[in-house]
Amino acid sequence: MIDDYRSLAVFVAIADTGSLSAAGRRLKLSTSVISHHLSRLEERQGVTLFFRSTRSMSLTPEGQIALDPARRMVTAGEEALDAIHAGNDEPVGTLRVAMPAFGEQGRLHAALWDFAKLHPMVAISLHCSDTPTDLVKDGFDLAIRLGTLRNSNLKSRRIANFKRLLVASPDYLVGRAAIKSPDDLAENDFISVTQIPSLMTLERDGVSIQFDPINKRVEVNTVTAAKASVLAGLGIWHIPLGEIENDLAQGRLVRILPDWNLPDLGIYAVWPDIGPQKALTRRLIDHFLEHRTELML
Repeated sequence: MIDDYRSLAVFVAIADTGSLSAAGRRLKLSTSVISHHLSRLEERQGVTLFFRSTRSMSLTPEGQIALDPARRMVTAGEEALDAIHAGNDEPVGTLRVAMPAFGEQGRLHAALWDFAKLHPMVAISLHCSDTPTDLVKDGFDLAIRLGTLRNSNLKSRRIANFKRLLVASPDYLVGRAAIKSPDDLAENDFISVTQIPSLMTLERDGVSIQFDPINKRVEVNTVTAAKASVLAGLGIWHIPLGEIENDLAQGRLVRILPDWNLPDLGIYAVWPDIGPQKALTRRLIDHFLEHRTELML
């Protein structure tokens, strides 16, 4: 019976993630072990639970019937484990977390390391990328995302805000006409980040102006590369304040249109909506919320 329970947990992971390899990453098992559990389950029950192709796996009618009860079994097991640890002063377990790649020396990452130091029995697995990950497929318990959240099947909690400043390097500005109003921006070069919309909003004294740069000199796919290209004098871009405080103080960057502001954006904790939230995930979110004033970027 225990083998059946283990195989059903594997079955749920495959259904949630869509492949044997993704289920293996989620459960920290090899693909061959995942395949073995699924084959054993199908053999014992005399049914086929998935239609298999070279690219994906989809549930058969028998698999669709089995999925909800199997997921309830897995959920009940997770709730039982959470209940066991709920009374412990010292939490125990593993957290898989996804965070932006930039700011590795910044406040968000520092808050995560503080959590790890506070709870030595919690193992942290951190994945850093400026491209959003698939939390369900890749088995993440929590992700930190910045900006505006798109509609998705994820749950979320806003844990802080961050500011952005429109900046350029002094080298870029040398010999160019002074930028005195938003209209002057049209004559300048801008940096573009692949996954971030280029349209920006500038606000001052209740007035709001939208501007979409035409002259996109450089396109990159990370915030770190965008900052580097701005420092290199290749154009203008809006960068989170926490990333450039030292550069502004030391004169490596200059704020453009200081009388105009970009709207603050949110820092969000997001997690999969596939069952009750893990107690460890809740504890980490609470830790971020307790330090939200320190997280303001």
